Amino acid sequence: MKSGFATLVGRPNVGKSTLLNRILGIKVSIVSDKPQTTRTQVRGVLNRRAPSGDVQVVFVDTPGIHKPRTLLGERLNETAAQSVEGVDVVCFVIDATQPVGRGDEFVAGRIPPDSLLVLNKVDVASRDTVLGQLTAAAKWDFADYYPVSAKTGEGVEQLVDAIVGRLPEGPQFYPDDMVTDMPEAFWVAELVREQLLAVTREEVPHSIACRVTEWDWPRIRCEILVERDSQKGIVIGKGGAVLKEVGTRVREQLAAGVFIELFVKVDKDWQRRPKALQRLGY
Repeated sequence: MKSGFATLVGRPNVGKSTLLNRILGIKVSIVSDKPQTTRTQVRGVLNRRAPSGDVQVVFVDTPGIHKPRTLLGERLNETAAQSVEGVDVVCFVIDATQPVGRGDEFVAGRIPPDSLLVLNKVDVASRDTVLGQLTAAAKWDFADYYPVSAKTGEGVEQLVDAIVGRLPEGPQFYPDDMVTDMPEAFWVAELVREQLLAVTREEVPHSIACRVTEWDWPRIRCEILVERDSQKGIVIGKGGAVLKEVGTRVREQLAAGVFIELFVKVDKDWQRRPKALQRLGY
């Protein structure tokens, strides 16, 4: 059997989480057009059974590496940096629609030279743009380059084949039926945060954290933390409209019959307080 770990790294919003979900064929990482959506390492497991030999790839999705402005931002960068240590394959994901910039240079200088360069979002970039991006990225002299679209699936199978080809013989790390090791309560909290990112205004998303405080199936209580009193009203919405919309969207992604209670609490400047971050698992 061949098995190993493959990490997806890159700047925020390059499509790492969408790519992971596409590879697995199931949603294990929340997605949003807001930066810093992914805040922890999210592991997804791909199993392949074949006469030539079984394969298990453990993919690791990571927070986007960025210039931090808070203690949370520093923790996210640390999480991403740690994810490239001791893994079998590092995939450096960049955006085909954005010029290669200082943020990409920063990431490129901190990953192994045998990494794979993954140029994502080729479905919305012209052929000339894609070629230009690949030419610009060639200066890093990584092991190989793969243009893909996490949205449509273009090029993804070739990328996975390349990752599998680099894996050593090894043990099975997870059971056949496990696609992620994320605890169910954490996943529900992530779904709530994902939908809040979708429906709240620009100034709120970074200040939101979610955690499940009660789990008495089918009743789930999820606490939504914000940093200021003014944000509490935005998250609740007029007449509770925002919370109602979020609750409906989350229930659509869970088993039938689930009852989810959402509560909003002000935890002043939680992004900058070590104890608050530790309590939230960051």
